[in-house]
Amino acid sequence: MSDRLDHSERVYADLFGPRDTSAVDNDPEFGRILRTYIFGDLFALGELDYRTRELITVTTLATLQSLPQLRGHLNAALTIGVEAVELREVIYQLAPFMGFPRTLNAIAVLNEVLSSRGVDLPLPDQGTTTDDDRHERGSDIQQSLYGNRMADSLASLPEPFSQAVPRLLTEWAFGDFATRGGLDTPTRELLILCALAALNLEPQVRSHVAGALAAGNSPETVLAALVHLSGYAGFPLAVNAIRIVAERLSAEQ
Repeated sequence: MSDRLDHSERVYADLFGPRDTSAVDNDPEFGRILRTYIFGDLFALGELDYRTRELITVTTLATLQSLPQLRGHLNAALTIGVEAVELREVIYQLAPFMGFPRTLNAIAVLNEVLSSRGVDLPLPDQGTTTDDDRHERGSDIQQSLYGNRMADSLASLPEPFSQAVPRLLTEWAFGDFATRGGLDTPTRELLILCALAALNLEPQVRSHVAGALAAGNSPETVLAALVHLSGYAGFPLAVNAIRIVAERLSAEQ
C-alpha cells in the first residue's frame, strides 16, 4: 500500500472507524480517489488539527446543503472530541450568510445526530447579549476586525437605509452571533471565511480574509483551511479564495 493510501486509510479510520472493505461498492475507483485526496493529500497539508478540519468540513457541507454528508461529518466530529455546543455554534453563525431556512435545515440534521447519540436537547444557552446591549457588543467586535467599512460603503443610500442596513449587520451577525460562547473569535472568523468562499462571494471573501487574519489566524492557517475546502466545495472556489490571500500577502511584502 502506498504511503498516500495508507495515510488516507488511517485518517478515515480515526474519523469514521475502520472502513468495511467487504461491503458492496459499485464505484470503488471513485471512492479511492475521494479518500486519497481528502484524507490523504488534504489532511497531510498544513498544520490544522482534526478538530479544525472537521469544523471547516461541517461549515462547508452545511453551507452547500450537502445534508447526507453533513450527517456523517457531524458524527465524525463528535467521535474525535468536538463538543456538541461547538457544532451548534458552527451552524448557528451561518444564518447571516446563507439565511435562516438553510440554517434550519442544518440544525435539524445536527439535532438528529445528537439525539441518536443520547445528547440531551436543548443544549445549554450560549447567548451573552440582550436587546439593550447587542448593538454595542456587536459593534465592539466588528470595529476591532473590520472598522467602519460596511457603514462607509453604504453611506450614500437614502435614509433610513444608510443607517439601518449597517445596523442590522452589526446587531445580527456580530451582536447575536459573534458574542456567543462555544467558539472563540479566531475560529469563528476562519469558518465564516470558509462559508463565504464556498458561496463564491468574492467581495465578502476579500473582506473576511482580512477579518480572519485580524482575528489572529496566521496566513498559513487561512491557506490550509481554504485548501481543505477544495475537497468539499471544489477546487475552483477554493483557488478563488486562495488567490485573494496571495494578493494580500504580496501587497504586504
